[in-house]
Amino acid sequence: MYKLLSIFMFIITAHHVSAQPKNLYDKERARTIPISISEPANTSVQCTNQSQCSVAFISAGYGVPHNDYTFISELLNNRGYLSIAIRHELKTDPPLSITGNLYQTRLENWQRGVKTLKFVKKTLEKQLTSYDFNNLLLVGHSNGGDISALLANESPSYVKELITLDHRRVPLPRSKAIKVLSIRASDFSADPGVLPSNIEQKQYPSCVIKIDEAQHNDMSDSGPLWLKNRISHIMTNYIKSHKCDTVNH
Repeated sequence: MYKLLSIFMFIITAHHVSAQPKNLYDKERARTIPISISEPANTSVQCTNQSQCSVAFISAGYGVPHNDYTFISELLNNRGYLSIAIRHELKTDPPLSITGNLYQTRLENWQRGVKTLKFVKKTLEKQLTSYDFNNLLLVGHSNGGDISALLANESPSYVKELITLDHRRVPLPRSKAIKVLSIRASDFSADPGVLPSNIEQKQYPSCVIKIDEAQHNDMSDSGPLWLKNRISHIMTNYIKSHKCDTVNH
């Protein structure tokens, strides 16, 4: 019954995302950064310099196209966010390490991703002055969640919220200044210390939600409709209330 209801809700609330592909160029690193921008869906709300609209950065999982999260862009656009999907890995980058202490061997990848997020913020806040880049929502799947968590830990002054989809390596921030939601799949576990304990979830504004039967690799547009609807339901409720006890209702 829930899955049928979720499918119905998805159909009546979804809209077509008019994504604007764009390349930014970081001269300092001689690096091209592909992004896709989609605007808030509510045309009755005017985004101005005096009344700025919210901004969300979406970071993909490793090997997943950065524009393969349109179901997340849609729900964010419906909530009044400008969403910016960012590609982190280029063909010229070294492959993601799969051996050794993965926190240490993958740190270079995450740090490169953090530099990319910072560059996108610095560049676009000058161009899109009707949007608030100083209170960012970061959304990241898997390795993109690790990148997002690292930025939230390093630069908490302009990260307001963090949502990760089954990231596994970088500890989530323990901070009263950043609201945190981590949606978990069922086939892998996060490394020790990555997720806040039950006590920490009460101490800090954080929430960990596991979806039964969800697969790590399915948390993108290519995943099953029931899972995309479930993720959308959890994220929408959390953005509305920022309360764990209402997320699953």
